[in-house]
Amino acid sequence: MKFLDLLRMSSGNLWKRKVRTILTVLGVVIGVASIVVMVSLGLGLSKSLMEQYESYGSLTQIEVREPWDTSSSDEVKRLDQKLIDEILAMEHVDSVYPVLETQALAKYGSYECYMQIQGMPAEAFQEMNITVGQGQLPGQDQTLTFFYGCEVLQNFYNPKGYGMGGPPDIDLMKDPIFIIFDMDAYYSAGTPDENGQTQKPPKKYLIDTCGVEASPGEDQWSQYGWYTFCDIEQLMAELKKIFKNKVIPGQPTTKTGKPYKEVFYNQLLVNVDSMDNVVALQKTLTDMGYNAYSQAEWVESQQKTMGYIQAVLGGIGAVSLFVAAIGITNTMMMSIYERTKEIGVMKVLGCDLRNIRSLFLMEAGFIGFIGGVIGLILSIILSVVVNKVATGVNDYMGTTGGISYIPVWLGALSLVFAVMVGMLAGFFPARRAMRLSPLAAIRNE
Repeated sequence: MKFLDLLRMSSGNLWKRKVRTILTVLGVVIGVASIVVMVSLGLGLSKSLMEQYESYGSLTQIEVREPWDTSSSDEVKRLDQKLIDEILAMEHVDSVYPVLETQALAKYGSYECYMQIQGMPAEAFQEMNITVGQGQLPGQDQTLTFFYGCEVLQNFYNPKGYGMGGPPDIDLMKDPIFIIFDMDAYYSAGTPDENGQTQKPPKKYLIDTCGVEASPGEDQWSQYGWYTFCDIEQLMAELKKIFKNKVIPGQPTTKTGKPYKEVFYNQLLVNVDSMDNVVALQKTLTDMGYNAYSQAEWVESQQKTMGYIQAVLGGIGAVSLFVAAIGITNTMMMSIYERTKEIGVMKVLGCDLRNIRSLFLMEAGFIGFIGGVIGLILSIILSVVVNKVATGVNDYMGTTGGISYIPVWLGALSLVFAVMVGMLAGFFPARRAMRLSPLAAIRNE
């Protein structure tokens, strides 16, 4: 018997008993919808949490700093070009970006602001996905320029009227912002030093603005908003010129309190080729004596927890599909009892036993497929409704995006799973039909 003939006969037999078929299909619909919706809730929560983690920084990036405690080691661990070359030679490392950090006092009229300045290579800024509101990112000018985060303006205050009137009316792109790098000299100006001489105020530098970060919107947060960024080479050259023969703020000193000839980095950003290799590389850097931090280790533990949640939710939905499988088995067994004479006639006429088995398996598979398609459509509708109605869950948990997510692979897998469950449920009834005695089947009423 041809495959198309089996297909036509199996579909025709199902529609001869419409009520029973519809009720059985309904059980599969409920089972598939339950599984897909439950798993989609777990996937949606995991996806929204991952998006939130990514907003805090790259999941494949390791931050390396000097060890906090250097008293137990004779060798002082510094972040320099030699270390960068050593890390670049390691496996799975894509790039290493040095970070030079310092603080400065910004002044505009009667307002002032303490700024956290970070100097990095131009390539690093391109990978940080900073949304530029005005101007451009650092590293494209020949002189030192600043790129302000969207929250820097909030730090400006009037020392004579602190907290009065809210943020000042300052245009960071156009207004002249004077920068004082030597804050110790600024606050000690006018007071006599140890030789009795009055200390002079430090020089103020007018640093042009190359750009300002775009505001992320109301109730949104930017991880770069409180920083002032610039090109690392230009910042290093400027600091060397300003603090000639003096200790640059944030830089280590020798045992005698004198500055080193070399300017050391405050932080290294190590980009790894895959999140799977982050934890191992982080351990290697830690074993070398450095402080290494990444989100990957914490994210992995969260992913395991989310995996358990998804398994529990999927198991709850699987109970409904198991009940549906029992319904399919019952339907097929009833069908065999009602069609015993038909099966006997087919055997007497010489129909292959495998064709008889395939006929009943295809009927069971049809029930699973139809129920799977309808269940998937119902799941998509429920997912849309859940995402629209349950928006308050995001606010409560601090997550973003929908709480239900149905990827393409989940939809395809649910259909395959429904068909397989249907055919497995119909396997034993099909075997019974294949083993029926032809003469006993024909004599059956």
